[in-house]
Amino acid sequence: MSPAYSITFAVLGIKPEPYAVTPILSARVGIAALAEEPVHAIALRAQVRIEPRRRSYTDEEAAGLTDLFGPRERWQDTQRTFLWMHCATTIPGFTGGAEVDLPMQCTYDFEVAGSKYLHALRDGTVPLRFLFSGTVFIRGEGGFAVQQVPWDREDTFDMPVSVWRDLMAAHFPNSGWVRLTRETLDALSAFKHERGLLGYDDAVTKLLTAGRDAT
Repeated sequence: MSPAYSITFAVLGIKPEPYAVTPILSARVGIAALAEEPVHAIALRAQVRIEPRRRSYTDEEAAGLTDLFGPRERWQDTQRTFLWMHCATTIPGFTGGAEVDLPMQCTYDFEVAGSKYLHALRDGTVPLRFLFSGTVFIRGEGGFAVQQVPWDREDTFDMPVSVWRDLMAAHFPNSGWVRLTRETLDALSAFKHERGLLGYDDAVTKLLTAGRDAT
């Protein structure tokens, strides 16, 4: 490939994938390739990071972010950009430019920093940065050539909080989940059984009520 070859990426939008079995967002990515030879394929990877300093927060949101960043007065030192996810896709051949969907696998697990952050937000947008990498395959007159996506290819996108909330509501309507150790789950199961409760939600509610009454 010629040294003058250039390829750029731009995130055009993000929406929930409606027919996926698990929660998946779909990022629409625009690609521009400046070269005489057509692109045969791209093995594209992206690191998606959250940049919390790019937006403001209400007091309610700040309370929900305490586990991640501590109290608001410490945010100047604790609020840093952090990784949300890695994602990848294979892009078929095109000439000049193309638009493709990049799948973004999500989780509602509150042990994951990205989920904690997103759950705390009530409105506005999620400040994202996409760092692109991967391999570009070119088919020219002399055969195939391979080039790595330049290290500085990136783009920012402010995803509406409602997009993530709609995704979670579709897969976990009026619910969520937390990860427990086997010992904690066994103890909760025993508590539920001993008191004849119908489900784990009832057991947790009873424990929370008892805890409030004891204080």
